[in-house]
Amino acid sequence: MAESANTPALEADDLVLSWDGVHAVVSHVSMSVAPGEVVCLVGRSGCGKTTILHALSGLTVPDAGRVLLHGTDITGHPGKVSYMLQKDLLLPHKTIEDNVSLPPVLGGMKKEEARAKAAPLFGRFGLEGTQKKWPSELSGGMRQRAAFLRTYLMGNDVMLLDEPFSALDALTRADMRSWYCSMAEELGYATLMITHDVDEAVSMARRIYVLGGNPSEGRPSHLVGEIAVPRGGLSASAFALTDDFLSCKKQVLELLGANATS
Repeated sequence: MAESANTPALEADDLVLSWDGVHAVVSHVSMSVAPGEVVCLVGRSGCGKTTILHALSGLTVPDAGRVLLHGTDITGHPGKVSYMLQKDLLLPHKTIEDNVSLPPVLGGMKKEEARAKAAPLFGRFGLEGTQKKWPSELSGGMRQRAAFLRTYLMGNDVMLLDEPFSALDALTRADMRSWYCSMAEELGYATLMITHDVDEAVSMARRIYVLGGNPSEGRPSHLVGEIAVPRGGLSASAFALTDDFLSCKKQVLELLGANATS
């Protein structure tokens, strides 16, 4: 069956997640990401954001609900979407070209073929000239670009990001935000990113989902708002200087504050 133009790239359909099958962490969460769209999920520490990513990636089977990839049920099936953790996790004993080409090698491709597949992408990801370098020779931003390229070479068009810029300094983080948004749009892959940083969410996302609740106090997390961000054609850094940025940031902070004890 042909995919509808309105079919989300990735969709969480009424997810319920618990620690033990009894005590809920996340209650009836539904969200979606369109092809080429960057969406952020914001919430307080311990509210279950990473738990949701684990369910979307297939690492965790939800107690209820479904995960759909281009309309197909992939609940509990890992390897269908690309998932990047907070740390770059580059292997120190491998060169950058062998680090980024690791996914196709693990998929059965010969090392030289995998290197050849990665080679044309080094320039596009701002990594030209780093192929033979070791991870220790790269800056934090360059290491993160290498990690993004490795994640991209997993071959999926949906990317889940868990605080991908949290270890970077402020200036590098700002540059990486703009770079990632332009890359996601150019390559057309859907991104769901979790972050504690409201400025980061508002500057990067087209839409923001806000989680409320506190599972550690017996109040399962649930969606308390969805905010559309009118970025237009502005880069992340340019949008952060606009009145619309401040308005969206205020909306997110108000939702987080109003639901801190709900």
